[in-house]
Amino acid sequence: MDLKEFKSAIQQISEEKDIPKEKVLNGIEHALAAAYKKDYGKKGQKIKAELEEKTGKVHFWREKLVVDEGMVYENQEDKEEGKKRFNPERHIMLEEAKKEDPDVKPGDVIKTDLETKKDYGRIAAQTAKQVIMQEVREAEKETLFEEYKEKEGDIISAVIQRIEKGTVYLDLGKTIGVLPKDEQVDGEFYRPGQRMKSYVKKVESSSKGPLIVLSRSYPKMVSKLFELEVPEVSSGEVEIKAIAREPGSRTKIAVTTDEEGIDPIGAMIGQKGTRVMAVINELGGEKIDVIEHSEDPKEFIENSLSPANILEVKTQEKNEALVIVPDDQLSLAIGKEGQNVRLAAKLTGWKIDVKSEKEAEDEIEKAEPKKEEEKEKAEEKQKEEENKEE
Repeated sequence: MDLKEFKSAIQQISEEKDIPKEKVLNGIEHALAAAYKKDYGKKGQKIKAELEEKTGKVHFWREKLVVDEGMVYENQEDKEEGKKRFNPERHIMLEEAKKEDPDVKPGDVIKTDLETKKDYGRIAAQTAKQVIMQEVREAEKETLFEEYKEKEGDIISAVIQRIEKGTVYLDLGKTIGVLPKDEQVDGEFYRPGQRMKSYVKKVESSSKGPLIVLSRSYPKMVSKLFELEVPEVSSGEVEIKAIAREPGSRTKIAVTTDEEGIDPIGAMIGQKGTRVMAVINELGGEKIDVIEHSEDPKEFIENSLSPANILEVKTQEKNEALVIVPDDQLSLAIGKEGQNVRLAAKLTGWKIDVKSEKEAEDEIEKAEPKKEEEKEKAEEKQKEEENKEE
């Protein structure tokens, strides 16, 4: 193969496998070094190769690590027994290395040029082929990992490939994403061939390539869907401050803006509700309450209990709040099975106790005689102490 064909082959591998040309060259260099060592090297030697792409010339050299007495023993016991961790093919003692370079230090690497060889045996050629194939596979995995790592925290659209033991596998195009059982939404049905959006929760490296963990239940999936549907959110004009979600059932999302003339809630809902409905449809009908965030805890708590009307919010110590609502609004404020107040507590970070107006009045009436009794006892105790002093 002449130089022109060689360069063309490198370019072709790079494009077909979608990996940088530098990584292809690196794989070829490793393969050449492995082939050289197989035919002309010795066991334990560390041989490297450098390929000049412009000329096609290959330069070979052997590396040895410079060590001193303190580096050739694993531990004190080995030192006492004289067990050296020294391989003359890979290591060179400091005294010997100084003959070649007086400035050399322990830990440095001594390089020795090797004669360039052109003829390699069948086994060496097979070794080189295996090495370059392995290098290309590793480069593919690394490139894929880097590509999907950048998508971590984003929404991705994919087609369901198969379902095994409750785990859903999705075809992402270049690789497979995994939707585990605990990242799925109760009540959702998944079928092969179905296209759907998922949140890229985590991307990890593994021996088989990137492990891409997807989620349909993660709260941030809702905020990312709104980023796709609401230009004011993606541009930063409207900010999502907090989100509380019970997947498949209901989500509360708090928004705000510093921009004049922009209604954050209106922007999220869209004209005739088109924007919020697009998100609801993607989530299979999950209800979404969009409320306005406030730095005032009382106001934020009041907003969070929407759609219920609130009479009064009393904040207490340890982030606890008492919310009083009209008698006919109690069940609405609490919600079915306590869902509305539970989500409001998650959204605001406050422990919320909701009472009807009548319940609050009854508690006050019960508390008044007790307070009067405590006051009378305090007065009697004070009189007793005054009498003792006289």
